[in-house]
Amino acid sequence: MENLDASYWDNRYKNNDDRWDLGEISPPIKTFIDQLTNKSIRILIPGGGNSYEAEYLFNNGFTNVYVVDLSATALQNLKLRVPQFPQAHLMHCNFFELDLTFDLIIEQTFFCALQPNLRNEYVLKMQSLLANKGTLVGVLFILPLDKQGPPFGGNKAVYSNLFEPVFEIQILEKCYNSIESRRGKELFFKLHHKT
Repeated sequence: MENLDASYWDNRYKNNDDRWDLGEISPPIKTFIDQLTNKSIRILIPGGGNSYEAEYLFNNGFTNVYVVDLSATALQNLKLRVPQFPQAHLMHCNFFELDLTFDLIIEQTFFCALQPNLRNEYVLKMQSLLANKGTLVGVLFILPLDKQGPPFGGNKAVYSNLFEPVFEIQILEKCYNSIESRRGKELFFKLHHKT
C-alpha cells in the first residue's frame, strides 16, 4: 500500500489524477446546502480537494467556510477559481491536527481517501471538531470494503456501526440524486453531535 501522505495527494492534483473529482458540486450536497438559511455558521470541508462545495458556499454568501487539505495544489486550484476566498480559510495541514470547532462539517470524498485503519480516529476527530449540536453531513461510497484504494469503500451497515456509538444518525440512505456514474453507489448521511 502506498503512503497516502501530502506528496502523494499533491502529485495527484499536479498530474490531474483525480478521477473522483466531479468538476462541480456533488448534487446531494448541493441539495442540502440549498436548504441552509444561516449563512454565518462555521463550515469545514476536510480533505476538500478542488473544493467545488466551498466555492458554491462562498458564492452563495456563506462567510465562514474553511477548507483543510494536505495538497497545496488543490487549495491553489480553489483560490485561482475564487480569488476572493479568504486565504486564512484555506488550511494546508493535516485534518487530524486541527484544533477548531465548526457548526457544520461537509464530507465529500475525504473519508474514502483515508486508510481504513484511520476510520475510528476520523469519527472521534469529527466529534471533537463539531460544536455542541453541530452536524456532519455528506456522501459515502458504497464499494467493497476490501478494495485496494483509494477510494476505500464500505456499506450502510459498516458506516452505521462506525458512527452510531458517537453520533445520532438522522439520515443514512442511498442518494436519490447522484450523478449518473455514481447512481446506486452513494449514501447521503446526516449526523448530529450527541450532547
